[in-house]
Amino acid sequence: MSKKVLIIGGVAGGASAAARLRRLDEHAQIILLERDEHISFANCGLPYYIGETIQDREKLLVQTPKGMQDRFNIDVRVNSEVTALHPERKTVTIHSTTKGIYEESYDALILSPGAKPIKPPIPGIDSKKIFTLRNIPDTDRIKKQVDLEDIQRAVVIGGGYIGVEMAENLKERGMEVTLVEAAPHILAPFDSDMVAMMEKELEENGVRLLLNDGVKAFQEKSTGLDVVLSSGTTLTADLVILAIGVAPDTSFVKESGIQLGARGHILVNDHMETSIPDIYAVGDAIEVKDFVNEQGAAIPLAGPANKQGRIVADNIAGISSTFKGTQGTSIIKVFSLTGATTGNNERNLKRLGLPYQVVYVHPFSHATYYPGALQLSLKLLFNGEGRILGAQGIGIEGIDKSIDVIATTMRLSGTIYDLTELELAYAPPYSSAKDPVNMLGFAAENILAKRTEVFTYETLQEYDQEHTILLDVRSPLEFANGHLDGAINIPLDTLRQRLSELDKDKLILAYCKMGLQGYLASRILRQNGFKVKNMTGGFKSASIFFPSQDTPNSISNQIAPAASSTSFDRFLDACGLSCPGPLMQLKSVIDEMKENEILQVTASDPGFTEDVKAWCLRTHNSLLDLSKNKGIITALIKKGSVPLPLAAPVTTQPLGPAKDNKTIVVFSGDLDKAMAAFIIANGAASMGKKVTLFFTFWGLNILRKPERIPVKKGFMDKMFGFMMPRGSKALKLSNMNMLGMGTQMMRMVMKNKNVSSLEELIQSAMAAGIEIVACQMSLDVMGLKQEELLDGVKVGGVGYYLSEAEDSNVNLFI
Repeated sequence: MSKKVLIIGGVAGGASAAARLRRLDEHAQIILLERDEHISFANCGLPYYIGETIQDREKLLVQTPKGMQDRFNIDVRVNSEVTALHPERKTVTIHSTTKGIYEESYDALILSPGAKPIKPPIPGIDSKKIFTLRNIPDTDRIKKQVDLEDIQRAVVIGGGYIGVEMAENLKERGMEVTLVEAAPHILAPFDSDMVAMMEKELEENGVRLLLNDGVKAFQEKSTGLDVVLSSGTTLTADLVILAIGVAPDTSFVKESGIQLGARGHILVNDHMETSIPDIYAVGDAIEVKDFVNEQGAAIPLAGPANKQGRIVADNIAGISSTFKGTQGTSIIKVFSLTGATTGNNERNLKRLGLPYQVVYVHPFSHATYYPGALQLSLKLLFNGEGRILGAQGIGIEGIDKSIDVIATTMRLSGTIYDLTELELAYAPPYSSAKDPVNMLGFAAENILAKRTEVFTYETLQEYDQEHTILLDVRSPLEFANGHLDGAINIPLDTLRQRLSELDKDKLILAYCKMGLQGYLASRILRQNGFKVKNMTGGFKSASIFFPSQDTPNSISNQIAPAASSTSFDRFLDACGLSCPGPLMQLKSVIDEMKENEILQVTASDPGFTEDVKAWCLRTHNSLLDLSKNKGIITALIKKGSVPLPLAAPVTTQPLGPAKDNKTIVVFSGDLDKAMAAFIIANGAASMGKKVTLFFTFWGLNILRKPERIPVKKGFMDKMFGFMMPRGSKALKLSNMNMLGMGTQMMRMVMKNKNVSSLEELIQSAMAAGIEIVACQMSLDVMGLKQEELLDGVKVGGVGYYLSEAEDSNVNLFI
């Protein structure tokens, strides 16, 4: 005899169960009961229909009652609400708008009632200007209001997925939008260090964000609806979206004897069966097992609901099938950003007392030498055995792929070691040879292998300043454009030569821009007897916690917004370049321009937003406009026109010229040290400083022409010239040269990461007007002639050097 199966509720769980069951059992009697008129619709797409990204309402309807009946031979009864269950006689009570009240029997019962929006007992909450969003009728009511011309001000209460998506879509409709969230941050599945990027994205796109503030009351006024907050702030709105969360819609189940959780969710086993035989439950109304921590959890997502519906159908049809828990893998669009997460976040792990470690990386979405590479931020949580506990990602593109790969690895019981071995699709337009997921694995593996110890910016305040040294290993240019309070700057490429400046009795807390150079610095320091930790994620992760604040003297307040039609005289494309590359090119182009000419520059380096502000402030150029679209930063800069800031109190004493030049003595002929010298020099020159590079002894080899130059020499001079490297391309690394393999690897990595080669840096230095001087005495001792040196190199003695050093406030020896 065929089974009679009742399904209460459609959409993701109920509709998928019905379709799967029919495919497995052609003869089963299947009745689908739906309280509303729509049995299967794209509820995740509702905000985008209101925002008019989705234009056609019919596309939201995944399946119609007639379509379900015709294709699957399912008895679909809409506008039929189940009000009671009677397990003892296997029937349910139904209130139908067409049939009235009646009972229906079943052999198996599937509950898929979903969840309903929470409406707390706040004064004035029944106002007609307050809406919730759950289904198609809700969507129609909201869109009808938004389409009215006099609806201009919207307040969204709640910063969950629905609230954020509604805030974005209402803003896209041209409304003035305020998002209110009672918690410290929006989007609870994300940790505060990650979600801050999405909060900034909302604010940059004109959404006013009020955090740590709840709603006290709603008050109808002639001017609109006043939203009174706990802080005393009052907002006036034409429209309010209430999106503070959902609760399981299980009131009709409470008298049935089915076991419920503390918050009213239906409890099920791994076969999706309730505490009463032959009654199953799926979707947003149930409590399931968290895949990571194995605790009970309610995670209302469409993906798990669809899978649960399939599993229930299997079990009813006699196929043993189990649900192994939910990871909570989810993704959201916030204007141009994408945020995605899987597994547990730090907050959950701390609450449950589960030990974990954390690592951050900030790679690019694809090879940086291919146009359009955009930076993304990834966070990985794992335990001491390498088990992956969770991951989060924020970026413009590539985030979905990275989080999906990690989620898959987690589901298959993979570890961080598996992330290092994954072979993922690569071509320059799509990824990098080292995929971002691989890089996460490498970073985590280094921690577990104890090759490095890490700390986060959040834990920095826990360290005793008297017994630690905060070390910034970025370039002087990056350091000048922003650094952590109390940090000293020793660039990575000069660290080996300046170890004596550090105290071995103190703990070194090193950081760089994104974590990699900090790791390299930690390896150097550890192998030289220092105690050291590296800040995972670097300054990029730390900067999330201190967004730039405009002060009366800041460059942001000197921006004169330019109209979109503003013309410009020159254009510079610096996309794909990493810092300080964009600033170096910017300086070069500005130097060629005339006073008051306008330059438009585009860059993809996320740090360029703050870098260009600081650069304009320090070089006294006018920043006319600064904008960002899909990760591409565009700046309009007028050469000059900014008066010099008052740097010191007025004094009656005569003052000499400020000593602001930079002098660098280059003694070494090693490739890495030569790179350091020219990076620092170009960085200083881009800030408008006069720079002199003074080459002596082995450093002269950097300046040699690669080809053999016929000059008259003695025997010893010829021997010296033969044994020494001829030109920059023949230089070796100071460490890990490995018979030249290390040098080739370094140059390959630099090329892949779009870092300028030494030869390009030398050309940039000469083009920027940096004085490159060869020591006359060293030329004589080393048996070299000026004709063998690159064109444009000056020859000078110690007097020339001392004269330049006298006018400098920085004098480096490399």
